[in-house]
Amino acid sequence: MTDGSSTPDQQALTKIDTTVPHSARIWNYWMGGKDNYEVDRIAGDEYREVAPNIETMARASRAYLIRTVTHVAGECGIRQFLDIGTGLPTYDNTHQVAQRVAPEARIVYVDNDPLVLRHAQALLTSTREGVTDYIDADLHEPERILQAASKTLDFGRPIALMLMGILGHIQNYDESVSIVRRLQAALPSGSYFVHYDSTDTDQALKQAQQGYDDTGAVPYVLRSVEQISRFYEGLELIEPGIVSCPLWRPAPSETDIETTDVHGGVARKP
Repeated sequence: MTDGSSTPDQQALTKIDTTVPHSARIWNYWMGGKDNYEVDRIAGDEYREVAPNIETMARASRAYLIRTVTHVAGECGIRQFLDIGTGLPTYDNTHQVAQRVAPEARIVYVDNDPLVLRHAQALLTSTREGVTDYIDADLHEPERILQAASKTLDFGRPIALMLMGILGHIQNYDESVSIVRRLQAALPSGSYFVHYDSTDTDQALKQAQQGYDDTGAVPYVLRSVEQISRFYEGLELIEPGIVSCPLWRPAPSETDIETTDVHGGVARKP
């Protein structure tokens, strides 16, 4: 029996705008997913016509997530992950990668996309030993995110803060730096910062991004590698530093690596 009120899933559905393309849904389309609409596929195809390497970038970004989370959970021994800007569930999501290494790992996902909220149940699967949680919140409100995350994560123990491809949505650069600083300040010593964002290192990508922004969708700012490096100030970068994502600790079997215009790195808080 129900009380006639809307469920979170129903409420999320009413907020989904299928008239304007959305970056999370387009990213899902480029990665071969099915959680997208015609408007997203049209925008994704138009973007790809201008910047043909975009699908390679999308897949390289996921491969980077898999490698970084595996490293942080494995060699660094981290058992708590705060993944902000989760995006739509696809393959090898953060909790799946982390809990393969450490079944007891605890993961908190954060996003404010109604379609992601609708699919949050797919993100909340967990090993018996571990925990996953989902917070519906905006990156512009880091203190609210931290307060909600503290219900699941122990901020007295190291945490991996993950900001994967999300900071470009903070249009004001100084604000993006401020948000990163506030989030990092809440982490204890021995925590890790795991990050990537698309860069302004290719003219075709810049042209494609401008065309996307002109559709009325939430813009994404392509930044220089120098600007991105400020997010890591005060932290200890792990080798090889801030690099094109395919160059971050590729498997020994990987040869003839194709770089992409997505840069990131992993750093430890002293």
